[in-house]
Amino acid sequence: MDDRGGGRSFVAARRISQGLDRSNTCHSTYVEVVTGSTAWLGRGLSCVCGQRDESDACPSFDLTPVQEECLHRLQNRIDIAYDSSSPEHQEALRELWNAAFPGEELDDLISEKWKQMGWQGKDPSTDFRGGGFISLENLLYFARNFPKSFQDLIHKHEGDRAMWEYPFAVAGINITFMLIQMLDLEAVKPRTMVGATFIKFLADNESAFDLLYCITFKLMDHQWLVMHASYMDFNDVMKATRGQLERELLQEHATALNELPSYSLLSQ
Repeated sequence: MDDRGGGRSFVAARRISQGLDRSNTCHSTYVEVVTGSTAWLGRGLSCVCGQRDESDACPSFDLTPVQEECLHRLQNRIDIAYDSSSPEHQEALRELWNAAFPGEELDDLISEKWKQMGWQGKDPSTDFRGGGFISLENLLYFARNFPKSFQDLIHKHEGDRAMWEYPFAVAGINITFMLIQMLDLEAVKPRTMVGATFIKFLADNESAFDLLYCITFKLMDHQWLVMHASYMDFNDVMKATRGQLERELLQEHATALNELPSYSLLSQ
């Protein structure tokens, strides 16, 4: 996808905080989302959906032993970096290609073909270094459990699409970032009602983070279409997506993620 200035367009995420904060200290952390042409790299747009006011109160919510263990396992997943030399990680990346383009052979893991899926270059591992292995696991879970929605989003099958669309794969990494922040998964225990509510879902379903990722991706695309967005509107779409997701998670009647209104957007 070329931009109007002739350069390569992209949506890139850069995580500002270094590693997970395992304390309950309030701090500011956000995801910087850069949209536009490669000539704009470094100028960027800070993603307003991920910013936190330093003056915000930071209560914490006590967890049961089961909830603590589930959160700890999820945090361990978040801590795993993508390792391009790992056979397991290489196999997972190849599986992602096969899920995205069944029947189309990929000769090498470094290939120009990856750009068809919305990676910034021919080596997806450079993007996964920022998102970690969990961002690849999120995409694989989506492909395995909701293959129709997965294909619809890759190929932009639904709706009146913009001439300048968001790149699927890198948008997916942005969604992983946004969820980690929104759910306050960098803390020992949640400090927001949204985070505390999610931990309850996680204790009942260890795949809750992956499932919420799928819901969020589909919701983001829905918001994209409703807002008639183009790639310069990506941050606004992410902000709207986060707001809608927070409202749905805080509904009193929801006892499982498949009861959220946006879950109905998914199709298998």
